[in-house]
Amino acid sequence: MFSNVIPLKKNEDLNPYETLRGTYEKEIEKVDQFIKEKLSSHVELIGEMSSHLMKSGGKRLRPLLTIASSGLFNYQGDRHIKLAACVELIHNATLLHDDVIDKSEFRRGKKTTNNIWGNKNSILAGDYLLSRCFEIMVEDGSLEVLKLLSSVSSEIAQGEILQLQHEKEIETIEKTYLEIIESKTSSLFGAAMRVGGCINEKNKNEKEALSSYGINLGICFQITDDILDYYSDTANFGKVVGNDFYEGKVTLPIIILYQKSSEEERIKIKKIFDNEERSKEELNFILSLLTKYNIIPACKKRAEYFSNVASDALNIFPETKIRKNLQDLSFYIVNRIS
Repeated sequence: MFSNVIPLKKNEDLNPYETLRGTYEKEIEKVDQFIKEKLSSHVELIGEMSSHLMKSGGKRLRPLLTIASSGLFNYQGDRHIKLAACVELIHNATLLHDDVIDKSEFRRGKKTTNNIWGNKNSILAGDYLLSRCFEIMVEDGSLEVLKLLSSVSSEIAQGEILQLQHEKEIETIEKTYLEIIESKTSSLFGAAMRVGGCINEKNKNEKEALSSYGINLGICFQITDDILDYYSDTANFGKVVGNDFYEGKVTLPIIILYQKSSEEERIKIKKIFDNEERSKEELNFILSLLTKYNIIPACKKRAEYFSNVASDALNIFPETKIRKNLQDLSFYIVNRIS
């Protein structure tokens, strides 16, 4: 499955995300403004939490995909702005719920909503975001879009439950891991891209191609993110090494490591993840095994596979600057790993 991977060249000067963000800067500003208006409430606490959420930043990658997929077909109108806002609201609602489940205290270097206002308020805030999202979809009037985004909301929830079922399960197989991240993460990437095809009334094959790009990009994104937890520079990526490890998350590097380790090492790895807490010394032990068995290159090869599949999916469309930017983005994501 992962053979014949095309080697990717790293170009430090090229950042297709920034290129896309620059191309659609005005549209993303409109998305943020629309979200701000939709999240206004007579309940003061909702306003405070919404403001905190918006100020916490984020790359706005998912709404950017909706804007860019619409741009592939020179879309004229404002539906893509409102539906990109829907995509971002779904994403942020899941983050609010995730932080409660994971008992996270910080995200992107700032205190999480549950850390400031508590779990109950954070869960209700997430529900509020989803309710606003569905209002926007109803106002849009497209049953196709309503079905698409409501289905992806359901799929994300199923992915969350599947992940909880396999929480700290060191024997998790790679197939299960991919099922989890496809539901939890990449399904929204796929929907974000497909929206552009829906509002431009593209045919089934074209919509499927957009979905395929988004889904495979999302898988590549998550695998890369999981790798960076054991192999990153905080200054460059804003991700602290070992965060997933300390939370006891069994991600792809650990899954492959467990498969390749000796019986004695497996016993120790299992004991580490069975514990309620993990130490710095235990992290160093895991890092040493990751190096010993060349786990990071093995994981990167998986990410490269999905990166290439994502890029190839867009080849059915005319060769334009936007198409090239999107294809370059799929390679750039995996090349965050030096």
